[in-house]
Amino acid sequence: MTRHLRLACVMLALLSVPARADTLVFCSEGMPESLSPHLVTTTTGMNAARQIFDYLVDVKTGTTQIVPAIAQSWEISPDGLVYTFRLRTDVAFHANENFTPTRLMNADDVLFSFNRQLDASHPFHKVPGESFPYFDDTGMPDLLKSVEKVDDHTVRITLTRPDATFLANLALPLSAIMSAEYADLLLKESRPELFDMVPIGTGPFAFIDKTQDVAIRYRAFDEHWRGRPSIDTLVFSVTPNPSVRLTKLTVGECQIMAFPDPADAPAIEDNPDLDLMKREGYNVGYLALNVTKKPFDDVRVRRAIAMAIDKQSIIDAVYRGAGVAAHNPLPPASWAYNDAIADYEYDPDAAWALLADAGYGEGFETELWYIPVSRPYNPNGKRIAEMIAADLDRIGIRANLVTKEWSEYRTSLQDGDHMAALYGWTGDNPDPDNFLNILLGCRSAIKGGNNVAKWCDPEYDALVTEATLVTDEAKRAELYRKAQVIAHDQAPWVPLAHSVVFMAKRHNVENFEMDPLDRHLFNNVVLSGAK
Repeated sequence: MTRHLRLACVMLALLSVPARADTLVFCSEGMPESLSPHLVTTTTGMNAARQIFDYLVDVKTGTTQIVPAIAQSWEISPDGLVYTFRLRTDVAFHANENFTPTRLMNADDVLFSFNRQLDASHPFHKVPGESFPYFDDTGMPDLLKSVEKVDDHTVRITLTRPDATFLANLALPLSAIMSAEYADLLLKESRPELFDMVPIGTGPFAFIDKTQDVAIRYRAFDEHWRGRPSIDTLVFSVTPNPSVRLTKLTVGECQIMAFPDPADAPAIEDNPDLDLMKREGYNVGYLALNVTKKPFDDVRVRRAIAMAIDKQSIIDAVYRGAGVAAHNPLPPASWAYNDAIADYEYDPDAAWALLADAGYGEGFETELWYIPVSRPYNPNGKRIAEMIAADLDRIGIRANLVTKEWSEYRTSLQDGDHMAALYGWTGDNPDPDNFLNILLGCRSAIKGGNNVAKWCDPEYDALVTEATLVTDEAKRAELYRKAQVIAHDQAPWVPLAHSVVFMAKRHNVENFEMDPLDRHLFNNVVLSGAK
C-alpha cells in the first residue's frame, strides 16, 4: 500500500465517525485548485484558502460593506491616486514544523504579497509555474504604479489612474498577506515550491495537511488577532456529490454541508436534526459561447441559441423554483442591474430561421461542456446540459456532451479549449466590475482569463473601463447599464439563472452565518453538546 493510499484510508476512517465536539467537519463541494489565495479563482478554492489567510481589507460578514482587516485604516488622496494604509500591529503568522516566525506581520509582508504578483523579476513570481489570474483580470499590473513601505506599519500604494473599484478589489484573494520571512527561508533552502503548497498565513486557522480529493485539515490559531476560534480543528471533507454530502450530514459525519440539491430542501426541512439555510444568491449561471471558434463567431448563431433554450423548463426541473431566469450577466441585487432589458423569447422556429440566415440551415455539430460538480448557480451541470442539448437538437444543432475533472475543466475554459460551455460566477465583492469586467472585459479574454467566451467588444470594453474612472455611483450605473445592452445584443453568453443559495447544518452548530458572497466563515462557529 502506498503512503498516499494509507493516508487516504486514515482520513476516510477519520471522516467515517461523528466528529468530536471540538472538531467541525465541513462537507465541501470539491477539491480546491490551490490553497494559495493568489492562485485561486473558484469559490471552492477561495473558501479553502480563506481559512489560512487574512486580506488587506475585507467585506463585513453577511453584508457587502468594505471594512478594515490587516489594514486598520486608510486614506485616499484627493486625486484618487494614492492610498495610504495603516497596518495592524498585532498580527501574528502561523508556524509549522519547518518554520517559526521571529516577528509579527509588518509592511515587508504586504510589499512581498503584492510585488510577487506585480514584478515579473520577483523570485516568487514564477514559483507556482502559472499566472496570478485574479490579479491580472482586475487589471492590477497596469493599475499599480508602486507599492512602497513608509514605515513598518504603513504602506503607500500609488495608482497610474483613479479606479473606483480598487478598494473593493482589495477585498479579493489577491490582497491576501503572506510571510516574506517564510519565503526567504524556503528560498535559502532551495525549496520555494513549498511556499504555495504548504501555506503560512495569519488567518483564524493554520494548515495541517491535505489528502487530494479526500480532505483538508486545519487547526485553530491561538494567536489570531480577532481571537482564537471556538473549535479546535476544522476539516474540509471533499464530497462532490450533493446526495453523499447530505447523507454525511444526516448521520453526523459532518456538521455543515455546502449547496444541497434544491430537490432535497423539503427532506432537510423535515429532518428534526437539521437546519436548512437559504438566501438570495449574488450569482449567475450561464452558457458561454466561444466567439473565437466557428460558428460562434457569428452573432446570428449566438442569438439563435439564446432563443432555442427553454430556460423556464431548466429552472423548474433543476433549480426546483429556487432561481429566476437570467437576462443579464449581473444579478438583480446589483445596484447597476438593467431591468429594462427584455430576454430573448423562447422561439425555436425563429431560432431555426436565424440559423438559416447565417448559413446553417442544416444545423451543425458542436461540443457542449458541462460542470462536473454542483455549484450554487448550477446544481446539476449534466442535467442542464442534457436539457440544452435536447433544445438545440430541435433546431438542428447536434451537441456532444463533454466534461472534465473540476480543476482541469476550469483551466480548459480559461484557456479557451471549449466551444460551448456551462459556467457561472458568484460575486467576490459587491462591485459590478466583478461581473462585467472580470467576466466579459477585453483584459480577461486572454488565455487563462476569466472571460471564457473570449469575447472582446471595444464599445463594451470602453464603457466598463470608463465606469472604473468615475466615483459617482449613478454615473457608473448608467455606464454599466449601457454595457449590459451591448452584451445582450452580441450574446457571447446565454445567461441562464440566478439561484437561491442553500446551506444545511446540524442543530448543534451555532453562529454560522450565510454570506451573500458565498464565503464560508467558521471562526465564530460554536458546537453545542448535542449531536
